[in-house]
Amino acid sequence: MIKRSLLKAAPVLFFFLVLYSSCNFSNGQAAIDSAEADSLSRLDSIEKAKEEAILNNPFVDSNLYRSQVLALANGDTTGKWPVKNQPIPLAGAILPAKRIIAYYGNLYSTRMGILGEHPPELMLEHLDAEIKKWNEADSTTEAIPALHYIAVVAQGSEGKDGKYRNRMPDSQIDSVLSIAKMRNALVFLDIQVALSTIEDELPRLEKYLKLPHVHLGIDPEFSMKDGSKPGKKIGSFNASDINFATEYLQKLVQDNNLPPKVLVVHRFTQGMVKNYSDIKLRPEVQFVMDMDGWGPPELKKGTYRHFIHKEPVEFTGFKLFYKNDIKNPPNRMLTPEELLKLKPIPIYIQYQ
Repeated sequence: MIKRSLLKAAPVLFFFLVLYSSCNFSNGQAAIDSAEADSLSRLDSIEKAKEEAILNNPFVDSNLYRSQVLALANGDTTGKWPVKNQPIPLAGAILPAKRIIAYYGNLYSTRMGILGEHPPELMLEHLDAEIKKWNEADSTTEAIPALHYIAVVAQGSEGKDGKYRNRMPDSQIDSVLSIAKMRNALVFLDIQVALSTIEDELPRLEKYLKLPHVHLGIDPEFSMKDGSKPGKKIGSFNASDINFATEYLQKLVQDNNLPPKVLVVHRFTQGMVKNYSDIKLRPEVQFVMDMDGWGPPELKKGTYRHFIHKEPVEFTGFKLFYKNDIKNPPNRMLTPEELLKLKPIPIYIQYQ
């Protein structure tokens, strides 16, 4: 009887079993979906925490940075390189992880450098070729493009205010920014103060320097502190002039939450930069002393040894001239492979 009753009840029991199983499966699937959602939520929280940690830790990896700086010293045994007490820069610093390859000049002149010598498309093709050479010569440090534009130009005539300098109009600076955008390139705005001062010229460029990819160059050669006309003799900057620029950039970075700015200072004589040891380094500013002289290879390397290597500040640069370096045959331009043998290795390369 019991067995027969069970047989008669089997269809009903099967129905309820299927229904029960279906409910359990749905509940189980819901539980899985809920668990996955919780897991994804936790992952999102972890990623957000990582992002917040990065934001709250505004400095680059100190160990990696020091190893890269040590590599730039290239085995120097004088004790000058790498620079002692070099600050760890803020996150977003370009140097020394990247090598900057810059084209220098002014859009109004075909004689002031390669930047203004050719139409933009052709000029950028030449820059691409140099970038390729550097990346082939040193695969450990990516070469990136930059346009180094003379935004304040020293001139032979005194002008309306007697300062012997010509400020480029915003329209020209805007054109350089547009050209740079074609290659996602950095932009450097260079100042030749003549009889003016860094204090008077730098603030005019502030709206451009607030852009993350725009950096600064200043040229002691045309800083005529004795009132001489620019070009008649070689001018100079004191450490105090340079410190004004770095402090100005520091505040700009802090106030606008920007990555560090690169400051390039040109040099090819002892007297162009006075009291170099008083130059203040800051985490917000990466300082480059750029060897700016032209001539045959051995003369240029000697200038680098005497005025760049012997008076260390932070990073170094090297300028190459397409015309002046080869002016007197058999003179020639130095190659990337040769420059990579220097002590320290330049991390900023400029072509004029």
